[in-house]
Amino acid sequence: MAAPSQLLSRSDLDFLLHDWLDVTALTARPRFAEHSRETVDAVLDVCAEIAAERFRPHNKRNDAEEPRFVDGRVEMHPEVAPALAALAGTGLLGATADADAGGLQLPQVVHTACSAWFAAANISTFAYAMLTTANANLLLAHGSPEQVDTWVRPMLEGRFHGTMCLSETQAGSSLADITTRAEPRGDGTYRITGTKMWISGGDHELGENIVHLVLAKIPGGPAGVKGISLFVVPKFLPDGDRNDVVLAGLNHKMGYRGTTNTVLNFGEGAHTPGGEPGAVGHLVGEPHTGLAQMFHMMNEARVGVGAGAVALGYTGQLAAVEYARSRPQGRPVDAKDPAAPQVPIVDHADVRRMLLAGKSYVEGGLGLVLYCGRLLDDQRTAEDPADRERAGLLLDVLTPIAKSWPSQWCLAANDLAIQVHGGYGYTREYDVEQHYRDNRLNPIHEGTHGIQGLDLLGRKLAMRGAAGLDALDAVLAATVARGRAAGGEAAEHADALDAARVRMVEVTRALHAEPDVAARLANASVHLEATGHVVVAWVWLEQLLAAAGRDDDLGRGKRAAARYFFRYELPRTGPWFDLLASLDRTTVDLDPAWL
Repeated sequence: MAAPSQLLSRSDLDFLLHDWLDVTALTARPRFAEHSRETVDAVLDVCAEIAAERFRPHNKRNDAEEPRFVDGRVEMHPEVAPALAALAGTGLLGATADADAGGLQLPQVVHTACSAWFAAANISTFAYAMLTTANANLLLAHGSPEQVDTWVRPMLEGRFHGTMCLSETQAGSSLADITTRAEPRGDGTYRITGTKMWISGGDHELGENIVHLVLAKIPGGPAGVKGISLFVVPKFLPDGDRNDVVLAGLNHKMGYRGTTNTVLNFGEGAHTPGGEPGAVGHLVGEPHTGLAQMFHMMNEARVGVGAGAVALGYTGQLAAVEYARSRPQGRPVDAKDPAAPQVPIVDHADVRRMLLAGKSYVEGGLGLVLYCGRLLDDQRTAEDPADRERAGLLLDVLTPIAKSWPSQWCLAANDLAIQVHGGYGYTREYDVEQHYRDNRLNPIHEGTHGIQGLDLLGRKLAMRGAAGLDALDAVLAATVARGRAAGGEAAEHADALDAARVRMVEVTRALHAEPDVAARLANASVHLEATGHVVVAWVWLEQLLAAAGRDDDLGRGKRAAARYFFRYELPRTGPWFDLLASLDRTTVDLDPAWL
């Protein structure tokens, strides 16, 4: 019998996908009719194999030998390209895409599970594939048939790669302040000029081409975000000419070090396609609708960031458990004989506390991101339009939580994994220090923690007369009722969740009623964390109910982790909600001179 994977727990994935989320039921829908439990399991088997054999072996080398900027080109670790080619060969770059576009039409929830294997094995290499898939999905939703044929099909085949080019040095996350310009030409194209910063995968030679999706402003358009348009700007034009897109430099990061993070100059005149400077761009959709289109990719990327954070936390957690079981040190606190043999550190209560905390974070986070995948499937394919609308609304609410909660708490699991390893944990001979460095980027990637807090409290829970809050409340309340009906420990947890649910709704409505916007949103990040903990407590009650009757290690482990989360973690929300209800102005009234 093969040893369990140290990347993810396959038994946990099977439990979440089949016992809880009932993925097989999706195959009754026309879009997924070609799939079955067998095809889902076979795809997961392939992903686990490729991740272990082609991605994991070069993870540490990719970190140590990061990309270099040499004579205007990127030099990269040689194992990256073959790993991505192996992934592309499975067809999984187009896992959820339509069959007539070259896709597999797999459910999104399955694709999320598949992606977790690669992110756990080598998130730096997998980032190229994740960005390419998100780019292709945006063009499938908003691009013209010609753009799909020209750019999407080669991306899904693995021949082209994709990026998203939003940020600029002077703008950061404030996209209203971007200055990249798009000058129209008579042939329907645009000439793009400007500089983009922090562009992951922005330059390399891993494929035949790189398809940049670039936010820019057409002169004469509306001010601010309403004047932003979206353009396809390839590194090479369809006729093979080099476009006027130039690598200006690489940023050197603490994590994801194998992913090129670039400064790109568009239209500086280093190349003159068609005999003139300026990067040739093709408008996606209508002018001045670029931000809404880009958020199609951004929302997918945000859940993807959360899923990547889960994967990094999960593999670190498994490493910590393995180390704790095999590392002898010390004796039980009630042992009196100094000559007695040492015991594995997993026998110490405080080590068990750390491991149980990590388990509750990573398995709760995995449940959350898989549930978001299931919601996307329901939004797209549920038979009843009301069910589709409800799933879409709930997904909108959960997206900032699915991005930020794992990025915070699965990073905390990585921190605990280092602590469990003791002095070995912060040495590069052990993987857990790299897991932490890689994961520390995720609270910043694709919209910072603070931005997600503003999005959740200021928009998602308030939109359409608080319909998003009502939708979340209804889901939580339904599970509370099921938990109470189950009796025993499930009923105890249901009561705790119900109290937190009521407090969350009460405080959120009070915040929405506060007319002072500065006071209302001052502690949006606290609200995000409190609401996230309530949601993950719900995930744990759902898992507990799904594991009812199981008396194996998985079932007992689920009950232990749920017990930990409800007794140690959910009570944190009480003081958080109290602070929010007080409309505390500590940060609003602070003079920056005091810092």
